[in-house]
Amino acid sequence: MRFTPYRPIALAALLSLFLATPASADDAITLEPEQVGTNTYFFGGASEMASQENKGFMSNAGFVVTSDGVVVFDTLGTPALGQAMLDAIAEITDQPVKRVIISHYHADHFYGLQAFKEAGAEVWAHTKGQIYLNSDLAQERLEQRRQDLSPWVDDNTELVWADRWLTFEDDKTKTFDMGDTTFELYDVGGAHSPEDMMMYVPDDKVLFAGDLYFTGRIPFVEDADSKTWLEAMDSMLDMDPDVVVPGHGKSSTNTVEDMELTRDYLIFLRQEMGAAVEDMLDFETAYKQTDWSEFEDYPAFKDANRINAYGQYLRMERESLEGL
Repeated sequence: MRFTPYRPIALAALLSLFLATPASADDAITLEPEQVGTNTYFFGGASEMASQENKGFMSNAGFVVTSDGVVVFDTLGTPALGQAMLDAIAEITDQPVKRVIISHYHADHFYGLQAFKEAGAEVWAHTKGQIYLNSDLAQERLEQRRQDLSPWVDDNTELVWADRWLTFEDDKTKTFDMGDTTFELYDVGGAHSPEDMMMYVPDDKVLFAGDLYFTGRIPFVEDADSKTWLEAMDSMLDMDPDVVVPGHGKSSTNTVEDMELTRDYLIFLRQEMGAAVEDMLDFETAYKQTDWSEFEDYPAFKDANRINAYGQYLRMERESLEGL
């Protein structure tokens, strides 16, 4: 048998298999913000659920540049994405990020907070967010994300608490100024989560709606208070924004039209699961008998619809009992 020595290129390829390092959360992630107002920008994530392929980038976040610093709304779903936000903001302005507003404490909206705290930003959130952070569910979700989104979420990922917990008076509104810009915060807690907040930027007429608004995909509803959620959507229209930045999906300039999917889906869940409860059908029977064809082709339907339906089945049971 004739001996053939390793060619240099083959040897280099072989060595690379042994020397290559695994994917790291420090691997470069570059984000490109979309400008939606004179001083207002947002980062738009993928429409599907969090995955290795999208590195957890499946939600939206945004920021506003003022004459005295930057205000950020939400921080995406991993510390690496939070750092990528900071890097992208630095390409837009020399102003430091001074304040972060958290819409609600769901993993895909606040796990990036770690990078902002390390950069010295002050964090504001609804006071009811403390309930979630103190819960077993918060730790369970963190462990789940460490498994599903490693290395983007790992043992160094922490649940970051707010520096200021906000409580609201009867009008459920707070106003603050930074530099030359006024911001309005709205308490819509109890809709998608107990601690929901929206942020409106009157100068640019841009509303950051968090997960009260989805465009082009099925919302994650689970056992949310769908009745309160529908009422909150009406309050968005009262602000008359030029642009709405949803928690998931593309920014919206046709607010009423783009709102229809979320609204119609919530109404449909309530009607179908409410009728099943009234007819005393068990959930499995109700789910199989429901015609989901109107929604089944939208992104996230496969992952979220059954969970949403079951959560709303239980909610309609509670509402039925409360009405007795």
